[in-house]
Amino acid sequence: MNPVIASITFRAMLSRRRILLLFLLPALLLVLSVGLRVSGHADLDNATMLLTQFGLGALLPLLALLAGTGVIGPEIDDGQIMYIMTKPIARPVISTTKYVVAVVLVVAFGVVPMFVAGVIMTGLTAGLATGFAMGALVAGVAYCALFLAIAVLSRFAVTIGLIYALVWENLIARYASGAKTLSIRQWGISVTDMVTNATAVKASVGSSTAVPLLIVVTVAGVVYAGWKLRTLSITGTD
Repeated sequence: MNPVIASITFRAMLSRRRILLLFLLPALLLVLSVGLRVSGHADLDNATMLLTQFGLGALLPLLALLAGTGVIGPEIDDGQIMYIMTKPIARPVISTTKYVVAVVLVVAFGVVPMFVAGVIMTGLTAGLATGFAMGALVAGVAYCALFLAIAVLSRFAVTIGLIYALVWENLIARYASGAKTLSIRQWGISVTDMVTNATAVKASVGSSTAVPLLIVVTVAGVVYAGWKLRTLSITGTD
C-alpha cells in the first residue's frame, strides 16, 4: 500500500464527472427504498427484491466496474502508468494500492447505501440490512479484484466487464443453473443468506461453494494484476 499513489488515485476517481457516476446509482437506490417505505410496501419480500435485483444485480457490479477499471485502466491507456512504474515502487504494490482504493469506493458508494436502504425499508428486522451489507461487501471485494485484473489485461475492460455483469450474471446465470456457480452476484446472495433470517432470501449457490470461490477470485485477481504489471515494458504497453 502506497499512500502517495492512493491519494493520486482517489483524486482522479473523485473528479467532477466520476463523482456524479458514483453517486447516481446509490442515490437512486435510496430514493426507491424511501418510496417503498412511504407507500407502505417496504415489507421483507419487496425489500429483498429491491436489494437483490437492483442492489446486488446492478448497483454493485456497475460501481465495482467503474472503480476496478477506473483506478488503473485510464493510466494504462494514456501511458501515465509508465511514469509511476519508473519510481522505486514494487509493481505489486502499485496494483494492490489501486485495488484498495477501488474497494474503499465500492464500500462507500455501494455497501453503505445498501445497508442504509435496508434499514430504511425494514429497520434491523431479520438482519436483512446487515445480511445484504455483508453480501455486498464480499461480492464487491471480488468484483474489484476481477475488474482490476481485466483492466490490466485488456483495453476493452469496461466492455468485458459489462458483458460479465449484465449478460452473464443477469441473463445467462439467471436461467442456467450451472452458470450460477460462476456468478459473483450469486456468491454474494449466498453470504447474505448466511447472515439474514429472512426467508425471502434464497441462495442458489451453497456457502461451502460460494465462500471459497470468493476467496479464490479475490486473491487470483489481485495477484494476477500485480504479475501483469511486471510484464509491462517501461517504454510502452503491450
